[in-house]
Formats: sequence, structure tokens, C-alpha cells
Amino acid sequence: MQSDIEPSGQKILTFTGVARRAQIVAAAIDTIAEVSYGQASLVRIAQRAEISKGVIAYHFDSKEELVKEVVTEVLSKARDYMVPRMNAVSGGREKLRVYIESNIGFMAEHRNHMIAIVEIARGARETSGRQTFDVSSLEAGTAALAELLVGFQASGELRGDFDARVMAETIRAAIDAVPRRIAADSDLDVDLYRRDLANLFDLATRADTPDVEGRGR
Repeated sequence: MQSDIEPSGQKILTFTGVARRAQIVAAAIDTIAEVSYGQASLVRIAQRAEISKGVIAYHFDSKEELVKEVVTEVLSKARDYMVPRMNAVSGGREKLRVYIESNIGFMAEHRNHMIAIVEIARGARETSGRQTFDVSSLEAGTAALAELLVGFQASGELRGDFDARVMAETIRAAIDAVPRRIAADSDLDVDLYRRDLANLFDLATRADTPDVEGRGR
């Protein structure tokens, strides 16, 4: 049994149904990473999952719905990876370093997830032509980072003379460039990349660096 259906037609997922959906999502991630979004048909995804296309159709009304679930899964896994690591340290400099390193650490350990996200962002479109990838989640992440930086500036843990929003957008842009690097270069030294990036932004934000000329004066 995979799921039950209410009289209204709404599906009620059982434990088995949840497991099957997770299996399909995992197969979709690996298939998109291997053959690109455009070539990742439901037939190919079903073959990787060793199920029929009909089973996918039972759980997901369309490829678009499946892709949205893939994005949700990747973002959820990333949060689960990062939050405990950030909670394990204290202090503005330490939290910012762990924020950067755990972002990129997740990307390194979940290469197919990152390649799939890049492919979806590049090619997935709804029937209306709008991107399937919800960029509002990225905007929310940038806003949350900016708020974190403001708090650390107020406590004196980070320099007070930089614009938190500008810094947050710069940090996110640097991090968000990594999945494409990973997708394009299988030999990329991700450990070195994340250390260098963390060091760069530590130097840019630490409280004991001199004020930038024309700011904080």
C-alpha cells in the first residue's frame, strides 16, 4: 500500500507512500545531475528508481511538481546540515565562518544535489514560462544573513562600518557561485575553496580591522 485516498480525492500518504516519494525524489536528483534537466524524463527517472512511470504519476501529478519537491528536499537538507553546526559555535566571527564553510561543505558532500539545483535553475519552467525554482527562498536567505550581520555589528563582534545588506548579498553571491564550479570541475578543491572564502569574509568583517576610508568616520 502506498497511500489512501479520501472521498474528496485528496491523497493521504502512508509511511510507505512517504518512502516511495523520497525514493522518486532521490532518483530525480541523480538523474538530473547525470543527464541534465532537459534530458531527465520521467521514464529515465523511473528507470533509475526501478519502478514504472505510472508509479511516479501516482505520487506526482507532473514533472513540474516533482521538480518543486526536489528543490524543497535540497533546501531542507541544507538547513539540517548547517543549523546544528552554526548552533555549536558562539560569537559573530565564528558563526559567520561556520555559515560559509557549512554552506560549501554541504555542497561538497551533496554534489548531485547541487548539480541538480543548477540544472533546475537553468532550465525548469512552469507552463506560464516562470522559473520553477522559487528565487524568493534565496532572497529570504540573504535577508536573514543581513539581519544576523546587523546583530553582530550591534554587539561589536563585527565591524560596524560596512553595509550589512551589501555584505550579505556579496557573501551569498560568492557561495551561490560554487554549485556551478562543482558542476563544471570535478577536480575542484572544495576544502581550499571554502577555507579561502571564509578567510576572505572574516578579514572583511572582523572588528579589529581598520575602518575603510570614508566609512565609519
